[in-house]
Amino acid sequence: MMLTLSQVALGGAIGAVLRYLTVVAIGTPLATALVNVAGSFAMGICFVLLAQRALLSPFLLTGILGGFTTFSAFSLDALRLWEDGQAGQAFLYIAGSVVLSLAAVALGAALARSLT
Repeated sequence: MMLTLSQVALGGAIGAVLRYLTVVAIGTPLATALVNVAGSFAMGICFVLLAQRALLSPFLLTGILGGFTTFSAFSLDALRLWEDGQAGQAFLYIAGSVVLSLAAVALGAALARSLT
């Protein structure tokens, strides 16, 4: 378990630094969109190629790509639901995640603004 946690932590640090450098180099919101799309694309590739190599998955999938963009993890979860024949669940997960996340960021911003 400690090896897995170490892989996730190291990979997460690498992914977060890569995301930060991308945002600094390009600027938001373009960098955020690029990170989300590129991370999701990389997640799809790694998911398929690493299916038989569980040792690298925590480092690359959860760590680097999860640190780079959690959107890639969200996209993979939606894909898994779809591929498992749970199209309705996938749609609810996608719609619910987007709507609730937008509502949460708006609520958080409103709360923070009311405290300042």
